[in-house]
Amino acid sequence: MKKPYLERIKDGIVLFDGAMGTMLYDKGIFINQCFENINLTDPDKVLEIHQAMADAGAQVLTTNTFGANPIKLKSYNLEDKTAEINLKGVLLAKKVARSSLYVAGSIGPTGVRPAPVGDTPVEEITEAFTIQISALIKGGVDLLLFETFTNVDELLLAVRTARKISKEIPIQAQVSLRPNESEDAEDRYVRLFRQLDNEEAIDVLGMNCSTGPASMLDILQIVQNHVTKPVSIMPNAGFPRDVEGRQLYLASPDYFAEYSLKFLDAGVCVLGGCCGTTPEHIRKMGKSVLSLDRSRRKGLTVHAAETEKTLPSVPLEMRSGLGKALKNGTWITAVELVPPVGTSLEKIVKKAADLVNHSITAINIPDGPRASSRISALVTAMEITRKTGMATIPHICCRDKNLIGLQSELLSAQAAGLHNVLIITGDPPKTGNFPDVTGVFDVDSIGLISLASRLNRGMDLAGKMLTSPTTFVIGAGANPAAQNIEQEIERAYLKVEAGADYFITQPVFDVEQLLSFLDKIKPAGKPVIAGVWPLASYRNALFLNNEVPGITIPDEIMKRMSTVEDKEQAREEGILIARSIVDTIRGEIAGIQVSPPFGRLQTALDVMQA
Repeated sequence: MKKPYLERIKDGIVLFDGAMGTMLYDKGIFINQCFENINLTDPDKVLEIHQAMADAGAQVLTTNTFGANPIKLKSYNLEDKTAEINLKGVLLAKKVARSSLYVAGSIGPTGVRPAPVGDTPVEEITEAFTIQISALIKGGVDLLLFETFTNVDELLLAVRTARKISKEIPIQAQVSLRPNESEDAEDRYVRLFRQLDNEEAIDVLGMNCSTGPASMLDILQIVQNHVTKPVSIMPNAGFPRDVEGRQLYLASPDYFAEYSLKFLDAGVCVLGGCCGTTPEHIRKMGKSVLSLDRSRRKGLTVHAAETEKTLPSVPLEMRSGLGKALKNGTWITAVELVPPVGTSLEKIVKKAADLVNHSITAINIPDGPRASSRISALVTAMEITRKTGMATIPHICCRDKNLIGLQSELLSAQAAGLHNVLIITGDPPKTGNFPDVTGVFDVDSIGLISLASRLNRGMDLAGKMLTSPTTFVIGAGANPAAQNIEQEIERAYLKVEAGADYFITQPVFDVEQLLSFLDKIKPAGKPVIAGVWPLASYRNALFLNNEVPGITIPDEIMKRMSTVEDKEQAREEGILIARSIVDTIRGEIAGIQVSPPFGRLQTALDVMQA
């Protein structure tokens, strides 16, 4: 049996369905008809849409009752059927939802303005909401969804009416906002969300309709620090375009999925779609966020008795050369080399050999970056170390293996003499060349760090003692440019608590952003190696800024790169920018990791030799 809705939200992201009106329109229902009356006149169409949304992975089905209040229905001479239309709407949704999915009773604005601002008496509007809400509750909805309200007074009237009818029914209230470039827009957004956050009748608050994902994310980032309640986001599929007389929404499901990850990072609890969103939009959203969100919330469960004793950990400076450098405060330099696609390691081993005489601390080896399929990071690290003697830092990623496989990966690294690891959650499959592949995400990076730390104390996942403890120098990722920086800081502390020995950041371009982040995590007491990416060209900068998650490039750097057209001059400009960044932050970090564009080692060396 499903949990009560408000308890379910605490367990992780909740995925709503998409646009009922859009789908009815696609099924031939003309725009001048009463869409809500289709519940009575052609219920099979409504059932088909609910079923398509459920098949796409929606966890909440929204009733086809948005405009089913007597004031709106009056224009169709259907006001006497208000209760019948709403009850039928609930019945149709519940028929598909059965006992596993939630049903949200949709309630929209009446379309009139309450007095004294408008001409309609408050009593008449209250009565209209009372009739509709009572029917939805009688039908057995799991929650009431007040959506697409532009008049906050009407929204507050509606939710307070609902709360008088039922003290228990969860209430989710969503406003519809258009981006506004006026000087006081941000202040107005903050005042509005504070007002809704303080309203006792509201359990979940958020936005839907009017704008696409990008604009909605902008508004969310303005107001998120002023909201304490769970937040819901349901954008349109962009702005509608007139195409041969039809209003079409052109934002693709893939675009929607990309923004779903951004909303997840911003702390949103409820995601769904509004106008223009189809079952395919919902499917792509779900594949992007649901497994990743579960991994972030599950943590690591180890079934071991409290009386079990672990072995003493090997001191950090005795685990590896990197561990010794971290302990002694020796300046650290690392170069990132990405494992190849295909079956040959010859070129990457040659590059590693070329670095041997340049006093590089270690070579950093990503594990399937951007969800790509490449030679194993561990195999690559083993071959580099075996043939060149160079120390490596292979990544271990939570995306592709369950806990059993991840523990095997760690034990294999120890057996192969690989003692430096960087543990990451990993990019969702959606971001790579195999978007339909399922991510495992049994745990996130925090959980896997906890497992690695446990192995360092001589005990495995099942509580079985090892013959000797592993000797991992455990690295963790950090993103000073995270959209939800408070969450990123909190996760940094959790990673340290789990057993992280050091951090490596995403490539840094905004120095002030990094320094602020370092100041906030300084009490954690762990050294930070800064990621550095010398830009190769303006096109390279555009790609990083717009398409690589976690990277933000300041406008001044973008302008510098845009003025250089010659390929070699652009490379030199990128090196100068990287050197300037390193000079500024050197006193605050333990070292740098350089990611040379297109694998050009000389670029990395030019940055580090400065």
